[in-house]
Amino acid sequence: MSNEKKQTDLMIDPSDLQLDIHTHTLASGHAYGTIREMARAAVQKELKLLGISDHAPGIQGTCDPIYFSNLRVAPKSMDGTEIMYGCEINVLNDGTLSLEQKYIDRLDYTIVGIHTMCYHDEGAKKNTENLISCMKNDKVFLVSHPDDDHVPLDYEMLVEAAKEYHVALEVNNSSFLKQHMRLNCVDNYRKMLPLCEKLRVPVIISSDAHDPDYVGRFAEACELLNEIGFDRELIINTDVNKWKAFIGK
Repeated sequence: MSNEKKQTDLMIDPSDLQLDIHTHTLASGHAYGTIREMARAAVQKELKLLGISDHAPGIQGTCDPIYFSNLRVAPKSMDGTEIMYGCEINVLNDGTLSLEQKYIDRLDYTIVGIHTMCYHDEGAKKNTENLISCMKNDKVFLVSHPDDDHVPLDYEMLVEAAKEYHVALEVNNSSFLKQHMRLNCVDNYRKMLPLCEKLRVPVIISSDAHDPDYVGRFAEACELLNEIGFDRELIINTDVNKWKAFIGK
């Protein structure tokens, strides 16, 4: 087999990704699709699994926590695409989560992330400590968009903690589409991803879609991962069973 063929086999194509676990519906307050509209888009993109992860309290306009207690009535599949329900929960400045545990316990998974709407920068070390405090929760499996120097992070601390607490780090495709909002996001991924390879910390590529048209959009993130030659074995969403095993389902 030629070196060129080997290199091609190792590259990540957006079509290799079977699931999109970080998406938002109308319930988040600033997104524009219903659960069924987002699911229909996932079916059209031939995704095997869609994760709906609406925003927790702390983001202006998002839903009341009771929304997360009644997801058992929401559809679990559409035309062969499975649907899981999570929540993107805010990290607060005291190192706590913005959603009560009684709601977290009802979810399939949770994502934690820092959002400047409800968090003020305390410097890279303290920001990372606050994030790590939230990563210790047993239901937290993913850190969203750890890429924005408006709230800088210590990537060595973060990646070490991700390994310790069994948390994947996200490569957020939306960040590449709005680099004017996510300060130095590409440079920060270039710092973080080699550390993930070194410590064998998994990553997940997500669309962070707030509209059905963006469900399953991974191209920009894949381009960077291929440019740096990232190890595809560490990418969780190449296989549904790999994701389910990671979250213990």
